[in-house]
Amino acid sequence: MKESIILNNISSRLGIESINEIQKAMAENFSTNNIMLLSPTGSGKTLAFIIPVLKNLRQPNGKVQVVAISPSRELAIQTYKIFREIASDYKVTCCYGGHNFEDEKKSLSVVPDIIVATPGRMLDHIKRKNIDVYNVRILVVDEFDKALELGFQDEMERLVRKMPNAARHIFTSATKMDPLPPFIKAEELKTLDYLKESTLPQRLEIFNVKSEEKDKLKTLDSLLSDIDNGRTIVFVNYRDSVDRVYSHLKEQGLPVGLYHGGLEQIDREKAVSMLNNGTFKILVTTDLGARGLDISDIKNVIHYHMPVTEEVFTHRNGRSARVDASGSVYVIVGPGEKVPSFINFSDTFKPTTSESNKFTKTEETLFFSAGKKEKISKGDILGFLTAKGGLEANEVGQIDISDHYSIVAIPAGKASMVLKRIQQEKIKNKKVKITIARQ
Repeated sequence: MKESIILNNISSRLGIESINEIQKAMAENFSTNNIMLLSPTGSGKTLAFIIPVLKNLRQPNGKVQVVAISPSRELAIQTYKIFREIASDYKVTCCYGGHNFEDEKKSLSVVPDIIVATPGRMLDHIKRKNIDVYNVRILVVDEFDKALELGFQDEMERLVRKMPNAARHIFTSATKMDPLPPFIKAEELKTLDYLKESTLPQRLEIFNVKSEEKDKLKTLDSLLSDIDNGRTIVFVNYRDSVDRVYSHLKEQGLPVGLYHGGLEQIDREKAVSMLNNGTFKILVTTDLGARGLDISDIKNVIHYHMPVTEEVFTHRNGRSARVDASGSVYVIVGPGEKVPSFINFSDTFKPTTSESNKFTKTEETLFFSAGKKEKISKGDILGFLTAKGGLEANEVGQIDISDHYSIVAIPAGKASMVLKRIQQEKIKNKKVKITIARQ
């Protein structure tokens, strides 16, 4: 792809007017066959490797040219969406566990130019001969520290051996790790290290929030009453703790969602979309939510439980202050709880006892039981809600189209009225079940 087309698509489709220092450096050094990019979470790593990859794509030739491996389905989905928005003339397919296997097989039957996948699912398709990756030219391993850790190495080794003609390798991570394992033949590896503090502005303030009780729920309530009411993520260490904190905040009437590995994939996808579209203002999550989620404009990160490692702390905080934004981090410290040495506080934050709720619900989300595979587009839903639902075009918020469902944000105060109007209506001559989205 021509660079002018890539940059134009980034501007018009992603709303990014200019690329940053890291992204420029990747483009300038792509003549090197093997690159390792180390940069903080939220610094634009995904776009940093996508731009030079697309610049070096050949015309579609019926063969897979690029494979991008992601350690988690969430990161795979995010990377896929960005590729698809920018690479307008190339076919991009995403494969990951929890996704409909037959849908993926059908998509792979018309050979894509780019595949974004998790390691296990990619190997499964190769084993079943759904795709041939022998002639792949570029291999990207995103968040390689996670993808190559113990438990994933066997899958990664088998996968790399299936792509012997990959002349270019790109590795990205927000943390440093041991040398690459020997099965990765990345000779003359060039490292671009942006992890040093001097390379990026300090945009995060980290506050010590003292809890007088071991149970931190009251402190969390007070904290949420005091802080900026921008998008907020609350990190806890266990799934059952997510459920407990979520249920407590929901009982307080807060617009809150939850996210952890025990949820069905569709519920995790809905949680992210409903945070992005404004239905949820708060997301309670395990560390699964610390990497790879496509969430913009996170203002506050709250460590309800103490991070277990510096790496976890780094990735949690990376949800806020992404690229050129700023944000605040709050670490709730219980009585007698030891603060790890890697946490350096900017100041102490003492919440008031105010019970006022700044986090009010302004948006509601409609769930449509049809998506891309049923030939439903964003334009179809926008037209349907304005023609049949009585909404103005500017009242229709973010629309997300998945394979077999779609969700859209609308004003919370009009949700009941709109739902009543459209319940018996057809969209594109199809009867589709439409409900208020819940978790």
